[in-house]
Amino acid sequence: MNFSSSNMTMYLAVAAGVLLLVIVLTASLLRRRPKKLNKQKYQRRWQEIQSLCGKPDTWPLAVIDGDKLLDDALKQRRFKGRTMGERLVSAQHSLSENDTVWYGHKLRNRLVHEEVAPLKKSEVIRVLSGFRQALKDLGAL
Repeated sequence: MNFSSSNMTMYLAVAAGVLLLVIVLTASLLRRRPKKLNKQKYQRRWQEIQSLCGKPDTWPLAVIDGDKLLDDALKQRRFKGRTMGERLVSAQHSLSENDTVWYGHKLRNRLVHEEVAPLKKSEVIRVLSGFRQALKDLGAL
């Protein structure tokens, strides 16, 4: 093959462009790669939440802390969003109990911002089991 200097320059420019594209794509994939979660930390915190289930007067705190723990896992896994609600929307296809998690998050919001009737045991069990499954889905438990 006989290359002129202008052809050689063009091939070098194309090769440099392709190399730059590969570097940018690789960096983007590495940056978005989900972070592995510290399971021991999440298991310890989950046990603390479960210990709050012994008495009805601590059930609201268990729901609030469960929601907070799930939000922490969503942040660690780098789901996009400024609020937990936005992060839940980003994570909806990763969560097998999405509706239950949303119910729990809305209950948490009511507990924090409104007067709420005493919680029922079945409601607390449902919400916490949804949070637990979501934490499993995210690799935290």
